[in-house]
Amino acid sequence: MVGGIDRHMALNEEPRELQSAGYGFSGDLTPQSLFVLDYHAPPPSLEKFITTLYFFRCDEAKIRDVQPAAVGHFMVFLQGSGVMHFPGGYTDPSHTVSLMSPCSAAVPVEVDGPFHCVGAALSPLGWAALTGLHAGEWADRLLPAADHVGAEAAAIGEKLLEAYASGSGGPVLCERLADFLATKLQPVNPRHLALLSTVSEWLSSSFDPPLDDLFAASAYSKRQTQRLVERYFGLPPRELKRKYRALRVVSLLAQPDIGEERADELADCFYDQSHMIREIRHFAGRTPGFLVDDGTSILAALLDVKNFREIKPNVAALPPGSGENDSQ
Repeated sequence: MVGGIDRHMALNEEPRELQSAGYGFSGDLTPQSLFVLDYHAPPPSLEKFITTLYFFRCDEAKIRDVQPAAVGHFMVFLQGSGVMHFPGGYTDPSHTVSLMSPCSAAVPVEVDGPFHCVGAALSPLGWAALTGLHAGEWADRLLPAADHVGAEAAAIGEKLLEAYASGSGGPVLCERLADFLATKLQPVNPRHLALLSTVSEWLSSSFDPPLDDLFAASAYSKRQTQRLVERYFGLPPRELKRKYRALRVVSLLAQPDIGEERADELADCFYDQSHMIREIRHFAGRTPGFLVDDGTSILAALLDVKNFREIKPNVAALPPGSGENDSQ
């Protein structure tokens, strides 16, 4: 017991299925061993815009899983189609070329498979440069990419489908997708770029950074800072730090070499045990033990530390912060 949290108890409180209340469907999730997810690094010129490129496959006829509260994604469905169940009780269908906006909470997914997909996870800067959309106003949506990126999005979808049918694998598909995205990026207000850097530094300073530190470092007023953070990250600052704290803690807990002392430090980022479970379930879609026990989980892969590239690389070595613990 450290800081009022029994880590072993917290990691063993596990429902092995998602019930319809609050999640949009009931029934067992697809076994994670049936998912294959390959990462491909973006070219250096796109690293500020794309956190990772990926090639996903699952050959089951019916697939149920949960997408963590994610950054924006640009995806081409090579096989399969489905729906995403978003907060608020509504669903969006998939499109051959889909644009998933930043998500404020974990999102259940149902797919008629087999499901094969190539995609790019977008940094907040990448979302803005590619779409120009307000991340907060457009949060929690699965959109037809052509409506917001241009008709060329449909064309790249057709080209990637043809290449896949001809036998091209993940590396080639990801390379062609990256080449396309590079042609669609638009300039972002330089002053806003400076704020994105400020937010990155703030999030990197601690797992629970004080809000006043962000407002003190920003070149904008408190109200303007709140509005701009929501515009680029999809959530206001207080909710944003909750999201990143939960997802980053999970990504570190899931590392195979995590030590007991380090795990207890991470648990101390939360007010108490029930708060830790509630926060991680809200943003990651499952309680901590499910993710840690299931090392092959698609969630464990999607929550890998490298997906938080806008956070400075040394954050994994930082001790938990002593800032405001959000117990609400």
